[in-house]
Amino acid sequence: MNALLGSLLVLATFVTVCNAQCFVIPRENIPGNLPNECKDLDGVTHPMNSKWKTKSCQECSCDQHGISCCNTLPFGGRGLKRPLLLNVAIPADYDTTKCEKIFNEKTCSYKVVERNDPEKTCPVSGWIM
Repeated sequence: MNALLGSLLVLATFVTVCNAQCFVIPRENIPGNLPNECKDLDGVTHPMNSKWKTKSCQECSCDQHGISCCNTLPFGGRGLKRPLLLNVAIPADYDTTKCEKIFNEKTCSYKVVERNDPEKTCPVSGWIM
């Protein structure tokens, strides 16, 4: 019984590690300067205690320690250099001959539409999470 519980604990740890691709950008500490904003990798400043989603679908927040971001796109997204976490539902079971999946970068989500008439959506029977 202990071996089973130990195995489940190890499995749960690996699942957590595999599903937790986040990173931190430490805030620049300047003596005597109280933090009231964070600067991201693009040079954009964000107010203290704010949250936002980047154009590459990373969910970020700014606090007294710096910026924390977690990835939400599948398999590296669109031209991104680092692999990203699979948190976006990907359409998997649909008519690939008649339909195509389209990724919306603003909503970080997919939709499936007819190739000949993109105004018409296609039924999807299965999604990969």
